Amino acid sequence: MRWLVGWSSTAARALGDGTAGATGYEGETLRPVGSQLLWGDPDPLWAVGDWRPDEVRVVHADPQNRIAVLGICGASDEELRRGLFTARGGALRHLTAWPGSYTAVVQAGRRITVCGDLAGARPVFHAPWEGGTAYATAALPLADLTEANLDFGHLAALLAAPEVPAALRDTTPYEGVRRVAPGHALVLRAGAREIAGYEPVASLAVAAPPADPDRAVDAVRDALVEAVRVRLAAPRHVPGLDPGPVPGMGPAERRAARGMPVPGIGADLSGGPASGTLALLAAGLPGRPGTLLGHGTGAGERLLAVTFNDLAVSGREAEVERAGALAANPRLHHVVVTGAEDTLPYADLDGPLTDEPGPSLVTAARHRARLAAGSADHFTGHGARQVLDAHPARLADLLLDRQRRHLVRPVAALTRADGSVLVPARVYGAARKLSRTPYRTGLEALAERLMRRRFDEPGGPVGASLAALTWARPGPAARWLTGEALAEVSVLLQTGADRAAGGPGQRPGEFRARTVLARHAADLRVLEQAAEVRSQRLHAPFLDNQVVRACRDLPEALRVKPGARSAVLRRVLEGAGVTDLPPGWGTPSHASSAAAARTGLRLAADSLVDLFDTPLLADAGLVEARVVRKAVREAAAGEPLPLDGLADLVSLELWLGRLLARRGTCWTGTPARARAVPAGIAPQRSALRAGARPS
Repeated sequence: MRWLVGWSSTAARALGDGTAGATGYEGETLRPVGSQLLWGDPDPLWAVGDWRPDEVRVVHADPQNRIAVLGICGASDEELRRGLFTARGGALRHLTAWPGSYTAVVQAGRRITVCGDLAGARPVFHAPWEGGTAYATAALPLADLTEANLDFGHLAALLAAPEVPAALRDTTPYEGVRRVAPGHALVLRAGAREIAGYEPVASLAVAAPPADPDRAVDAVRDALVEAVRVRLAAPRHVPGLDPGPVPGMGPAERRAARGMPVPGIGADLSGGPASGTLALLAAGLPGRPGTLLGHGTGAGERLLAVTFNDLAVSGREAEVERAGALAANPRLHHVVVTGAEDTLPYADLDGPLTDEPGPSLVTAARHRARLAAGSADHFTGHGARQVLDAHPARLADLLLDRQRRHLVRPVAALTRADGSVLVPARVYGAARKLSRTPYRTGLEALAERLMRRRFDEPGGPVGASLAALTWARPGPAARWLTGEALAEVSVLLQTGADRAAGGPGQRPGEFRARTVLARHAADLRVLEQAAEVRSQRLHAPFLDNQVVRACRDLPEALRVKPGARSAVLRRVLEGAGVTDLPPGWGTPSHASSAAAARTGLRLAADSLVDLFDTPLLADAGLVEARVVRKAVREAAAGEPLPLDGLADLVSLELWLGRLLARRGTCWTGTPARARAVPAGIAPQRSALRAGARPS
């Protein structure tokens, strides 16, 4: 893990001689383990972890005014200096408008500003400490610092309503540690905190002016190209020296066996449109896009393209074939990683402790097998579906903007998929109802559903679309929670409904799309930590601020068309000079992922039943062990249960076990037991009440 941490105290201390930190246990200085100090007292800031030298930049205007940027940022030092002067006046949005993926921290006197991103992939956390406020880009260090216990209300909401901000609020799994919402910044003034939004809020009373589709797609192309270019312009990194030959192994095999990525830059090449677009853009831009010549790959400066071919389940043959056709590009060096039963979901549940829980914990080993054959800097297409595709609730947005004619094509596609002549009336009726439903009413309806345990939803593409045409819906794991846990989340929703009389300030479709994006970005962050390969960086350009902004400006009429994502990305590639795409490029495929999850669950059913023999989730009062064991057996037998809900339960149980088995802390200068959740989980059914208090 890599993170930054600092604090803002109420009392101003004299600047130290290059050191910082409060006095801790037995007079030892309190500071993060394995940290480098970026600036000192009275409001110190550290970077912790294996940051590369080019990923940490600090620009000073004077001893009291400076800016730190951590991550991949395309701004020059002069642009950072100008941004610092502008931020002193209170303007923040420009700090998030440079290409790349980064966290910016500005110190102007005693005022500290920490900017989060738009998607939520680089979040900011804060907690009260020593009369001031501590902040970090990871929640666990703050939980260690404050010896925080688990927030059972947050864990219940994470299972019952993971995409409903009113249920999750700004809480984290650790009691007292808060999260800054995407699109907001944390502003600290001598210990006092404030959350400020930096994105303009559109009016709900007046429809936005119609956007030109061609100009909007051009903006997406420019943002994507710039996001890829800024990563290609960064210095190349060679992961650690090869310790030496191994009999019967070549250089590439030695690297894979030792968990070392290939030097240089590479990309996923799944055969889908997102990863293919990034691979072709990176390979086609001027410069040296690929691996380093002379480091054993035999690929020269070609981009390393990695395709995962799952031999345990079928259904991806067409995608793998398209990936092979794309890899015929002379600037690509194609590597196919095959997976058997040992790379299925649930097959290998051992892994490191992540900052937060996430459903990707059950597939981390599967991703690690692919990434181990990748490069030191590796592009992934994560986030493309969430920023480009139209959430079904956007049909209600079209009705609010009086653009009914644009409902014809998506409704016709659903009609063809279902084969029923009643589909148009059902979909239009649901969209019309949502467009006339206040946000508060939507939260109250979800609270009622949870209290009455009504989780049945129609199946098929039409059923999924109808179920999504709402302000809020239960999570897939909600059906297995205890009545007490559901009641606690229902109370949170009713409290949120009372506070949300004016609504979220967005249209229902736009609001739902942003919550889905935040959920995906948070899980991607968990995946990066769980499947981490030493010395490797994963890059998800679709989650960069500027790319997210460009995609949000796409007109609804373009977005809701069937196949819109592949059409937009095809035009992006055409604008970059790439026109020779294989037949069927952009065809969606989700069946193989579901088949892999079901097969992995069937093969790992016995171990999962053992995992829930005496689960920590039951000690926390969230589930009953026998109910989950029964669900695992039924799903393994082929019953039509929501597999993503079981993934949520298994992932949270794994995360709790790793957290409680952890030893040590993120800090020096604290007693040995000064860490998060020092007392563990006390078996009690009323445990939720401690974390259910409204913030």
